[in-house]
Amino acid sequence: MVYGHGQPERLRKAFHSDFNLYTVAKDALWIRSGEEYISNVKVGEKVNRIGKIISIDIEKDAAIAKAEILIPNDRVFTDYFLLLKYEGSWKIVHKSYSWRYLSK
Repeated sequence: MVYGHGQPERLRKAFHSDFNLYTVAKDALWIRSGEEYISNVKVGEKVNRIGKIISIDIEKDAAIAKAEILIPNDRVFTDYFLLLKYEGSWKIVHKSYSWRYLSK
């Protein structure tokens, strides 16, 4: 998983420069800029997260991917990525997510 390995430049290559993250907090839409998200990733800093791809649905130059990101002993995130292929490569143009605490 890229986020967990402290590689912000790799994230910048994967995401479109104008992407945002969307979630719901306290029954309200919460939008975070992609640059703010990436700025929290420190070069070389590894974090305790385990990611896995659940599904990918591709149609020509558009795709949706679903992933789960586990923070052991804390919570699990479910991420939904909207991707588009242009200029010869795939880019994540938007991300929405939800999360829940793990049962203790």
